[in-house]
Amino acid sequence: MNIEINELNAFSRELIIDIPWEELSEDFDKTVGKFRKKAKHPGFRPGKVPKQVLMTQFLPAIEADFVEESFRKFYVKALQEKELIPVNQADVNDLEFKYGEHFSFKAAFEVEPEVTLPNLKKCKLEVQKHSYITDEEDIDLAIDDIRKANAEVITVEDGAKCGDYVLADLQMLDDSSVPIIGEKAEKRYLKIGDGMFTGENQKNLEGVKTGDSTRVIFPDENGKESTFTVDVINIERQLLPEINEDFIKKLDPDVESETELRQKIKKQIDQSYSRRSDELFERQLSDALIEKVEIECPPSMLESYMNHILEDVKKKNDNVEVDEAKIRETYKPMTERNLKWYLIRKAIIQSHNLEVSKSRLGKKINQIVDHSSNRKEAEKFYKKPSNRTRVEDDLMEKKVLAVIQEFAKIKEVTVETKDIRAQQELQAKTHE
Repeated sequence: MNIEINELNAFSRELIIDIPWEELSEDFDKTVGKFRKKAKHPGFRPGKVPKQVLMTQFLPAIEADFVEESFRKFYVKALQEKELIPVNQADVNDLEFKYGEHFSFKAAFEVEPEVTLPNLKKCKLEVQKHSYITDEEDIDLAIDDIRKANAEVITVEDGAKCGDYVLADLQMLDDSSVPIIGEKAEKRYLKIGDGMFTGENQKNLEGVKTGDSTRVIFPDENGKESTFTVDVINIERQLLPEINEDFIKKLDPDVESETELRQKIKKQIDQSYSRRSDELFERQLSDALIEKVEIECPPSMLESYMNHILEDVKKKNDNVEVDEAKIRETYKPMTERNLKWYLIRKAIIQSHNLEVSKSRLGKKINQIVDHSSNRKEAEKFYKKPSNRTRVEDDLMEKKVLAVIQEFAKIKEVTVETKDIRAQQELQAKTHE
């Protein structure tokens, strides 16, 4: 078999394959034998038609069967011989076969591009490592969330107040105060004094009772205001529990006082910010290296990745029709970034001979199982190879990032959580 490779670009390959008759004759005879079993010809019983008669009467059909049966065999053999792994289905053309002569075809496909890593010792990777400074307000907010999660919800009969939740149907009106068909939202919760339900909207909602009707005004994304009628179905109020000994014991029997509760919450908050810091740092490490490596991603790989994202979005939306073009536009930068990181990561693993041992994987899975709330379910979950592979992949990611970190210039940055809260409040006001 003669094989010629054309490298069209960093990821496109074309194989020109030509197999002489000497390598085909045995397989062709097998195809003739298979064809004889199904061939029908006057004067002969099924399966007994002589080869010469078959070749005279059915040669084009036999040749077609041979090509169909043999193409994949020679294509795969050529890939193996040239150590090529396609990432998409080949585009086959110029296929020629004639009995007694040869079999030739061209197969165009894409492969993963070869990644040339920079010299990490000379590559300046500048990244930041954040250290978060929490404060008492973080603890207060966490306790407020705990109280809200354990709040008693009562129905209000004497009129809504700021902080109450109004369950209502909302109907958009046109400029003549006529309801617009198709613009009705049923059974929506409105929190008085929050988001768009402040100012005049808040005044219109305060004091309403079940069965009342009022109006609110919402601006759209272009700033145009629309009027809605609010038909009140119910009014609910949260009664937050007091922070006392009984409530503390309900939360955690091992905690003896509010001081101890606050200390425990602070520890949890600090751990959460520490994880946040690690995740941000790891992302910066990978992004810094991506910027130093020139990679042209194969379109077929990008398309495959994007199709997976589309499927995930559809599942999350219960397979309701979505705007695929908009999703593709939104996720395109992320798709390209993640695919580049996949190729770079693979190159680092190969160049540094990185591997995750079975003992290390087993130890990590045992740690996860030990810390799970349902040990039996966790053990069952990690018996599946696909779930074990995810853990193995996470461990490999840590190894790859550790290699990069050795050559990174790290700048320590201190961030106070009060500044984060101030930024979040500003963003919330901007979106209102």
